[in-house]
Amino acid sequence: MALGATRPADAAEDGGAVFAVTYFEAAVTDVAKAAALTKQFGLASRNEPGSSGFEAFEEIGHPSRFAIFEGWHDKAASDAHNIAAAAYRDKLHTLLVGPFEVRNFSGFSVAGPREHAGGGAVYVVTHVDVFPAGKDQAAALVTALAEAGRKMQGNFWFDVLQVDGHANHFTLVEGWRDRASFDASVMAASTREFRQKLTPLEGALYDERLYHALR
Repeated sequence: MALGATRPADAAEDGGAVFAVTYFEAAVTDVAKAAALTKQFGLASRNEPGSSGFEAFEEIGHPSRFAIFEGWHDKAASDAHNIAAAAYRDKLHTLLVGPFEVRNFSGFSVAGPREHAGGGAVYVVTHVDVFPAGKDQAAALVTALAEAGRKMQGNFWFDVLQVDGHANHFTLVEGWRDRASFDASVMAASTREFRQKLTPLEGALYDERLYHALR
């Protein structure tokens, strides 16, 4: 979803919309080069046909680690982007300590960003992995968390994505106007209740990472 655009939450099936998050880590000596390339790639990709949202992130506290969020109206648009992105990946590959790690998703509870973020915005990408037997409980929990989060002061983005082929794996994508807003959300009653109920279901550690946007 492009910044400033909106659509109803829980539009899990938006005409075949697809999403992906790509994680990668640059060598310490090449962080600045990797950041510059990733920023340039993000700016170009955001305007491609069929894009519903594209953000490039650098992890706060771990500047060698990056993530790219992308949303496409359909698989055809995503496939076209992947062909166009080959040159970027080839340039970036030589700067990395390992391969690109790509997670593909369908939407689950998707509202998209509701405003243009300022320079102090904090983005959060969290992987939630539960045992298969707990997938329905987890689905209800992440949906309730997103609905509560969108109403919190300082939030402008809170989406839930479900990993293709793994109904027990979710990724939460959040945007907050500043770090104080995010910190307040962590201690909110709804967030604490979510963590309490989710923990017994988890098949892996709760993986929450904070980023700033490369814009």
